[in-house]
Amino acid sequence: MARTYRAALIGCSRMGAFIDNESGAPPGTQPPKSHAAGFEACDRTEMVACSDLRVEVMEQVGIRYGVPKDRQYTDYRELIAKEKPDIIGVATQPEPRAEIVVYAADNGVMAIYAEKAMAASMQDADAMVEAVERNGAHFALGTHRRWHSGYDKMIEVIEGGDLGRLRTLTCYDTGTLFNTASHYLDLLLRLNGDQPAAWVQASLPNGDEMIDGDLIRDDPLGHGIIQFENGVTAYSQLTNRRGEHEAVCENGTVTALNSGNEFAIRREGTPDGRGRSALVPGGFPKYEPPSPTLRLIEDLVHSLDTGKPPRGGVRVARASTELLFAFIESHRQGGRRVKLPLVDCKLRLQRDRAPRRPKYQP
Repeated sequence: MARTYRAALIGCSRMGAFIDNESGAPPGTQPPKSHAAGFEACDRTEMVACSDLRVEVMEQVGIRYGVPKDRQYTDYRELIAKEKPDIIGVATQPEPRAEIVVYAADNGVMAIYAEKAMAASMQDADAMVEAVERNGAHFALGTHRRWHSGYDKMIEVIEGGDLGRLRTLTCYDTGTLFNTASHYLDLLLRLNGDQPAAWVQASLPNGDEMIDGDLIRDDPLGHGIIQFENGVTAYSQLTNRRGEHEAVCENGTVTALNSGNEFAIRREGTPDGRGRSALVPGGFPKYEPPSPTLRLIEDLVHSLDTGKPPRGGVRVARASTELLFAFIESHRQGGRRVKLPLVDCKLRLQRDRAPRRPKYQP
């Protein structure tokens, strides 16, 4: 009989436990999205404990997910010491995340599902990589499109070769860097086979008012260019085409529309009398509607079962995080190209904001 792994949630707010209530759909009719809903849906995990600085928020988690009060902790260290979870979801804001992940990896937690963005600085990201690898733990960042079955098919089309070699990638709405681009820059990496980036050139329209020396006081918008070492160029734009991404290959395109709810292929058609061919629609492969949260958790369970790394892992999470800070560094240098890897990046996200109150009911 397969083992059931003990799961715990650290950070009990929106992505931790209650974002599922924001869709407007009746409970139980949509794929799980929050960490807690994913642990509940996975038949190999049981969420046994939770931690948050706000007792009243944990009480609501206890009501919704059946976590008793004696397993609700205001100190995550006490949770880890007493409950000894196999897997944790870290759904805090980025600023305290590295401290929690490093402590968990150093104290026996073998699978870590961390919310994005990965960290508040490159120093924090490096500390997370070092702790995870030193302890042989497994790490997955909550960039959900990496586990979305529709994007898996998009990658199959790109790598299948029928459209020719991949030339460019376009993200049509970078959005704010830490909240939104953390998803989309990771997706650009994945669509290009997680190839390393050579340089970044970017601009932040509202960056000047948010960057205070080495401190980033809020989450800026950004757009720019990423040049990958394999010759692929990615363009990350700020438009109203939210959640849309396009891969342009030598002989056609494949596009994700409406946040991955639709996909489209266009292939070269029959040449006209002058030898010119237009792009014509082609069929996109069928796929099962996804629950990326559940697939991510199942991926970590597979890692616990087999010792094999999850999709992406801590090094790829660091690579997408480095792109965020490279965008900001390029802006600070007047839009100059910034070569990767970043050297001695001192930038740090440090905001002064109260946590949002979750939506406890649908």
